[in-house]
Amino acid sequence: MMSDQSSMHAYLNWTKQRIDEMDAILASLEAKVGQVKVDSKADADRIVADLRKRRDEFEAAAKAQAKAGQAAVRENTAKLESQWRRFETEVNTYFETVGKQAEQQKATFLQAAAAQAKAWRDTAEVFHNEAGKAVTARRADIDAAVIKMKAGAAEAEARLHKLNQAGGESWAALSAALAESRQAFDRANQKAGDALKGGAQTKSNSST
Repeated sequence: MMSDQSSMHAYLNWTKQRIDEMDAILASLEAKVGQVKVDSKADADRIVADLRKRRDEFEAAAKAQAKAGQAAVRENTAKLESQWRRFETEVNTYFETVGKQAEQQKATFLQAAAAQAKAWRDTAEVFHNEAGKAVTARRADIDAAVIKMKAGAAEAEARLHKLNQAGGESWAALSAALAESRQAFDRANQKAGDALKGGAQTKSNSST
């Protein structure tokens, strides 16, 4: 049971990161949709509405899987990842068609990057708190994973900040940078989750 609970942390961190980034992107697009050219307004409204629907569907599926337990999470994470990619593709479509303004693209990038940075910090804090519940023998591994996560967060934030400062980047370049940072988060989150799972297993074994 403890092992399953530990594994669930990584899943919940992953889904929360995606949802928070979706919310950041949607907030940016919804705030700027009124500035879209008149002849593109209907398309902009349609895409944003579709993105909102995709976001809500992702959250509903993530919550349902979490309630169903660890087995359902393992089986359905790939489906959630596919839902995320469809959301991401729709965002790209928006910027390739009705949202070509560099100012809007930069604003969306900044909000998505801020959401990612917060996800890094929040997740590191979650694992730091959980490390205190593990036995001493495994706590060092969890603490090391948390330290690496914090270092990864600082590195990712610096890269995104540098890209933003450069200016003039296309949405394709901005999106690629966000994807790279997101993938780094996924790796760090999984590694910390594995360390926590090992700590939980060791603690469970030591109590039998």
